[in-house]
Amino acid sequence: MTDTTPTLQCDYAVLGGGSGGIASARRAAQYGAKVVLIEPDRLGGTCVNVGCVPKKLMWHAAQIAGVLADAAGYGFSVGPHRHDWAALVARREAYVRRLNGIYRDGLNKDGVQLLNGYGRLLPDGRVACGDVRIAARHVLIATGGRPRVPTVPGAELGIDSNGFFALSERPASVVVAGGGYIAVELAGLLQALGAEVTLVVRGERLLNAFDAMLGDELRAACSHHGITLRFGRQVASVTKPDEALRIALDDGQVLRSEALIWATGRQANTEGLGLAEAGVAVDATGHVIVDEWQDTGRAGVHAVGDVCGRVPLTPVAIAAGRRLSDRLFGGQSDRRLDYRNIPSVVFSHPPIGTVGLSEAEAIDCHGTAAVKVYRTRFKALYYGLLEVKQDSAMKLVCVGPEERVVGVHVIGVGADEMVQGFAVAVRMGATKRDFDDTVAIHPSSAEELVTMR
Repeated sequence: MTDTTPTLQCDYAVLGGGSGGIASARRAAQYGAKVVLIEPDRLGGTCVNVGCVPKKLMWHAAQIAGVLADAAGYGFSVGPHRHDWAALVARREAYVRRLNGIYRDGLNKDGVQLLNGYGRLLPDGRVACGDVRIAARHVLIATGGRPRVPTVPGAELGIDSNGFFALSERPASVVVAGGGYIAVELAGLLQALGAEVTLVVRGERLLNAFDAMLGDELRAACSHHGITLRFGRQVASVTKPDEALRIALDDGQVLRSEALIWATGRQANTEGLGLAEAGVAVDATGHVIVDEWQDTGRAGVHAVGDVCGRVPLTPVAIAAGRRLSDRLFGGQSDRRLDYRNIPSVVFSHPPIGTVGLSEAEAIDCHGTAAVKVYRTRFKALYYGLLEVKQDSAMKLVCVGPEERVVGVHVIGVGADEMVQGFAVAVRMGATKRDFDDTVAIHPSSAEELVTMR
């Protein structure tokens, strides 16, 4: 039977109103393209609603808790205080709603038509959203990802990272299952805000995807802050015989906790998109397969962001989305994202900043003989007047006789802010001599990166 549903004509149909989708849609519209964006939920995607932004606000609250604890060392007399979790959540959510409105205003400003609903690809090349059919010269899949929960008995008794942001009260005790950046971030801020935290890690190291030094240093910091660590363990089952959860590990140990947070990975939002019928391939993990130009195997269909599974970071999705629109609608035929040397930050306690190759990756790429590593460990001046101190650590990974800096890895106070500038240096091919010839800013932690011997 012929589909007689009226068809909306446009240049660009974007599935997903998260960071990558909105960035690409707005850039295309600024070039004069007629753009339709389809989103079933709040604008901004994971980052704005249940990810980067609310997480960073919670991290700031945790940092303030640390400053209050340290205040006496600097001569302040701080009386008894308590933290109002519900008040923090209310203010956080009000801020997020304001961002939702800002995103909507931006789309309106650029003339992007917003459809509220679920989009899917049709075999004939059109896009469907409810009863609306859309014919577009180009289609972008930017539907992002979601938390993955393991299939163990009682898994539904836990919550995922989305559920964390729905907590109206702080649990007194929490088990966090996972060893990646989401797990350590949530564990750190919960502990700082007064929860008793146990981190259950399947492997033997935190942050396996990062330079080994960072995981090792963070392990020591977690112990220092009072987080209980269980390595080489997995949750086998969860029950709730009373008010507390009974969390059984695969070694027979049983933990009792008020809450369990699954931070065991994420998966692509590709179900229900009609990809197979439209001839768009996905890999074994469900991520959309794209080439270096963000093109899928079907002409005119593209994908960016977490749905592709490559460097799942908000700025990466934004950069890839904008460059794609530059190429498709801005006449910049060679425009594409270079995925090398992308900086990233883990908002752990203390924070981590990193860019470039880990030591192990550098050795794999260039050989042991070509790699030289510089390291330093010190206590930031902030701790000079405090009884309880915490180490910072840094590593420079260099390659070749010119000692080109291919990796910068930092954990400690200020790491989250200082790495952005050093990422520029790494991308430009700076050498260790360039670092050495740069006059240090004193007193600062960042100066250690240009005074390392």
